[in-house]
Amino acid sequence: MQLTIIKTFVSRFLILILSFGLVIYSTNMWGSEGKGTISIVIANAAAVSFFSNIFSGSSASYFASRFKIEKILLYAYLWSLLTGLLIPFLFSLASIQGEYLFYLIGISVFSSLLSTNVSLFIGTQDIKKFNLYTVLQQLVHIIFLGILVYGCGKKDVSVYFLAQISCLALLFISSFFHMIKKCRISEISFCKDVAKNMFEYGWKTQLSAFIQFLNYRLSFYFLEHFEGIASVGIFSIGVTFSEAIWTITRSIAVVLYSDVVNSKSREESIRKTKESLKLTFTLMIGFILGIIIIPSQIYEMIFGKEFRDTKEIMLLLSPGIFAIALSDMIGHYFSGMRDLKILNIKSIVGLAVTVVFSFIAIPGWGILGACIATTSSYLVSAFLLFQKFYRSTAFSLKDYFVSKEEIQLLKEKLLKK
Repeated sequence: MQLTIIKTFVSRFLILILSFGLVIYSTNMWGSEGKGTISIVIANAAAVSFFSNIFSGSSASYFASRFKIEKILLYAYLWSLLTGLLIPFLFSLASIQGEYLFYLIGISVFSSLLSTNVSLFIGTQDIKKFNLYTVLQQLVHIIFLGILVYGCGKKDVSVYFLAQISCLALLFISSFFHMIKKCRISEISFCKDVAKNMFEYGWKTQLSAFIQFLNYRLSFYFLEHFEGIASVGIFSIGVTFSEAIWTITRSIAVVLYSDVVNSKSREESIRKTKESLKLTFTLMIGFILGIIIIPSQIYEMIFGKEFRDTKEIMLLLSPGIFAIALSDMIGHYFSGMRDLKILNIKSIVGLAVTVVFSFIAIPGWGILGACIATTSSYLVSAFLLFQKFYRSTAFSLKDYFVSKEEIQLLKEKLLKK
């Protein structure tokens, strides 16, 4: 498990670097308003993905070892097309960045189709291809952005979305050929049992994920309403840092989820969850120290004068970032065990905290109020997951500290590899 995590960690570290490259470029190219527009459109695309992922996300991963891939692909692809076309139109009727409707449709459709293939890589424990395609999503996006801006002379913020659509379409086609090799065309058919199980599992996991997404992104919409699009761009830098850190720690969660789904023993799943908690805790200590040490002038130099408050935003968000990174391990454990009720409860409670605190804090304190609302929601959600997990297993500080023996064992495995 450790070597798989390390390989996934390396791929996530590459994603982290590429993501920061995109963020730095977009803030310097289009400023806080442009970054705000990008953040809202991408948030809308993420919202669409929660509907499409009923069949193409964790449901595809979970049932990859239980049903034939041919039948899973059929439902996942059709559902991706349906939701990718329908949900963006509903967004446009609500006047949420309606001028970018067709870009949102393109991103939503191809993102969902690609997500199906990537999820099946996880479900079949083909972590190598999963890592490859998650890195390529950032790298190819940057390549297309460079071609369109410097090769074709396009400067408008919409070029960001056009590059992303081109990237997702290319990677879907490529991953499709990898996936179709695992299939027999003659066995592609509709199956009522597959549809029923995927939908039942999918909507439950995605309900929790969608509510959790609102915890992560609802402050964007409150900020746009009370403070304007530029404030969304400034605040989004702090959120981008959060998710960049989670990109690293969630590499551990992905491997854990794959192990739990394929495990035959609850005790083994708990042991692997505690191993993941140790590694995540150690990494998060390093990240938080980094946030504290880096001077605020560095953020301003990198992103521009409009983003001078980035360090203050990061410091306010850091307790919640830490809590979510750790609780994600427990969340993936419960998801793999099909214990989905607690995931819905923690997300609903967290959303309630987000809404209440956003109405109270954002009108008075703006971006800092959004930080307070977001961190409060993160802490409450994480607390509920920890409480549930440690009711079923003994709590120990050893769950969070890597021992000398474990470090030595890992060194020996790496040297042997």
